[in-house]
Amino acid sequence: MSSERYSEDACVVIDSLEQIGSQWRLIVLHDLQEGEKRFNELKRSTDASSRTLSRVLDDLGEMGFVDRRLEEESPVATYYSLTEKGRSLEPVFDAIDEWAEEWLDPDEEAVVAD
Repeated sequence: MSSERYSEDACVVIDSLEQIGSQWRLIVLHDLQEGEKRFNELKRSTDASSRTLSRVLDDLGEMGFVDRRLEEESPVATYYSLTEKGRSLEPVFDAIDEWAEEWLDPDEEAVVAD
């Protein structure tokens, strides 16, 4: 493989990871694979602060991964779901899950950075 070809391949991977690769983006995208959720459901299931979750959801919405739906009937609620682009990541998460089951020690505690 030439170094030029490797550089092109690496750029695609790097560009992809820049889109989805932050810790909180990955957590939210993975969590929404289960289906539509309200803001507070996401907050509880991801353990993100309100500020962090709002920022991540805004970013993911701007990039076309997440849709936002406002339910104006009482009680007012905001729902989030994956777009087609977001749902297309399901096989990626499945592959990561398979890899993790094979290679990561289940007794080792995960380190989550803020």
